[in-house]
Amino acid sequence: MNLPKSTLQSFGEVIYSFSGLDLLGECSRRDLPIERLKTVVAWYISQFRPVIFGMSPFNPVLGETHHVSNGDINVLIEQVSHHPPVAALHSTHEKENIDVTWVHYFSSKFRGAYVDVELKGKKVLKLLNRQETYNMDQPRLTVRFLPSPGIHLAGKVKIKCSETNLEAELHVNSDSYIERLGSNNNRSIKGKIIESSSGNQLYDIFGHWDRTVMAKNVKTGDVEVIYDAKENITGLKPPIVKNLQEVMGSESALVWSEVSEGILKKDWKRAGEAKRLVEEKQRESLKQREASGESWVPKHFSVVKDGKDWDCSPLQPTVPRDPLVIIEAQGEIVN
Repeated sequence: MNLPKSTLQSFGEVIYSFSGLDLLGECSRRDLPIERLKTVVAWYISQFRPVIFGMSPFNPVLGETHHVSNGDINVLIEQVSHHPPVAALHSTHEKENIDVTWVHYFSSKFRGAYVDVELKGKKVLKLLNRQETYNMDQPRLTVRFLPSPGIHLAGKVKIKCSETNLEAELHVNSDSYIERLGSNNNRSIKGKIIESSSGNQLYDIFGHWDRTVMAKNVKTGDVEVIYDAKENITGLKPPIVKNLQEVMGSESALVWSEVSEGILKKDWKRAGEAKRLVEEKQRESLKQREASGESWVPKHFSVVKDGKDWDCSPLQPTVPRDPLVIIEAQGEIVN
C-alpha cells in the first residue's frame, strides 16, 4: 500500500520536478505585471499531479528533510511536526531571485461515501527583483469510495498580488465518476483574472490541468495557451545523489532507503521490517526527549502554532545547492 518514497519527496516534487520550461524562473522574466500573473498561474497549475488511489507515500518522521537542486532551483523541506503531520518548504531561484515558502498540513472529514481533505497552510511566492508577493491557497482533496474509488482535486483557489492590484480565481473541478458522466469535466479548470480593486475582468482561464490551460483576453478575444502539461511534466526524472558524503542524515532518501528498496524489489518482508525499524527509532527518540524534558526544535524553520493553524519561516534567506540533483536523460545536470 506504500509508494517507495516519503510524503516529503512527493511534496517537493511539485516544485523541483519539471521537464520543460522553468516556469518558476519565467514568473520574474516577464515584463508586464499581467504577464507575470499569467505565468504564476501556469506555475501553480503545474503542481497538480494525479494521485493514485490506495497507494500512499511514507509518513515522514519528525525532523526528516528533503533537499534537492534542479538547475537554478533549490528546495528544502522539513517535517516540523509529527502529530499532527506538518511540513515546511523553502525554495529559492538563484538566477531570478525568487523565494517560495509553503507550510503544509491538512484536516479531514468523513462524509460517508468520501473523505473531504482540506489542504491548509500558507503558500507565498515572492518575486524579489519585482518587489511582488503572491499569496495563494490550495484546492481540496476528495477521497471517494463509491461508486468508483479515487482521489480527486476540487475546489476554489485564489492567487493574489497586492502590489500589482491583480488576482486570479480558479475553480478546479473534481474528476470523480459522477461528475464526469456525459461531460468533459475530467480534471478541468476554470477561472478568471481580475483587477482586485475594481473587480474588472481581464482574462478567462479554462482547460484541463493534465492537458492544456488557456487564457482568453476578454477585451480582444485573443486566446493563448499558458500551460501545457505534456511539455512540463512528461518524462520527469527523479533526483540522484551527486555527492553521498554531503547528504544530510535526515534526508528522506536515506531514512527510507531500505524500505523503498524492498518495495521496488517486491521483497515485502524486508520492506516491512525496515519500516518497523524506522518507526521504532522515532519512538525511541521521543522517549528520550520526554525523559530528559527536552523539546524538539526544527533545524531549518521557526514554527508558530496558533490554535489549529501553523506558520513557518525559514531560518536562512536562501536555500543552498544540494548533492541531490535532477539529471537529464543524456546525463547532464539540468540548467
